[in-house]
Amino acid sequence: MNHDKRTPLAAINWHAPWLERYAALGEAAAQQVLAGATVAQAFNHLVAQGAAPDPGVRFVPQADLPSGMAYEQFILERAQVPTRDNLHDFFNGLMWLHWPQTKRRMNQIHGAAVQAQGVQARRGPLRDALTLLDENAALLVAPAALLHALQTRQWQLAFVTLRPLWQQAQLYPLGHALLEKLVYPRKGITAHIYQAPTAIKKDQSIDTSWAHALQAEHLATKPFFPLPVLGIPGWCAENANFYFYDDSMVFRPARAALEVL
Repeated sequence: MNHDKRTPLAAINWHAPWLERYAALGEAAAQQVLAGATVAQAFNHLVAQGAAPDPGVRFVPQADLPSGMAYEQFILERAQVPTRDNLHDFFNGLMWLHWPQTKRRMNQIHGAAVQAQGVQARRGPLRDALTLLDENAALLVAPAALLHALQTRQWQLAFVTLRPLWQQAQLYPLGHALLEKLVYPRKGITAHIYQAPTAIKKDQSIDTSWAHALQAEHLATKPFFPLPVLGIPGWCAENANFYFYDDSMVFRPARAALEVL
């Protein structure tokens, strides 16, 4: 990673709504990297200082991953996350700090699948779903009517008619590739919303509830639906004009939307 003002890390807008819950630790880590630390060193330093909760793993250089060893298996066995000096792995580390239980649960399921099946050319439905969850997923807590409209791709209903319900909704990005893409926002960026098999419990943290909800059998069904995130009220100034949602290349009807999954 180039430590100058042209690096993508310096381009992150920490005031963006999708980074609201991540800005404090993210900006602190980014400043360290821009000052010369590696991404791994920056996150380890935050944990060692007590500025970030201990995620139960340490971040190590990518070179520490032995040739031929699966990435997920390495994390499972050594509690170490191979980390490159790029934007993608920066957001992965940031997700480990904010979603430690969920990330560990994902790693456990992924590692068990690797142990059972070995490293194969085709990942299979479970590992595909885990990869999608890790890279591009988000959790949406919202009123039932709004969720149903989104699940059935009734975009005008979800974003126009039911627009006031978004004030009661909260989107929690988990996918580090999703956040990487949002450094340079564009209309077509779409998250895969994870449909948990059970409701989020109010007496638990979102991380705890999400981790408990992750079950291999359920994940193998690919329980996701697409959400073009810049359609969320407040996430893009242009969507205040409702013509924004008439773009059928982004807000696709149900059949077309299913094809992208």
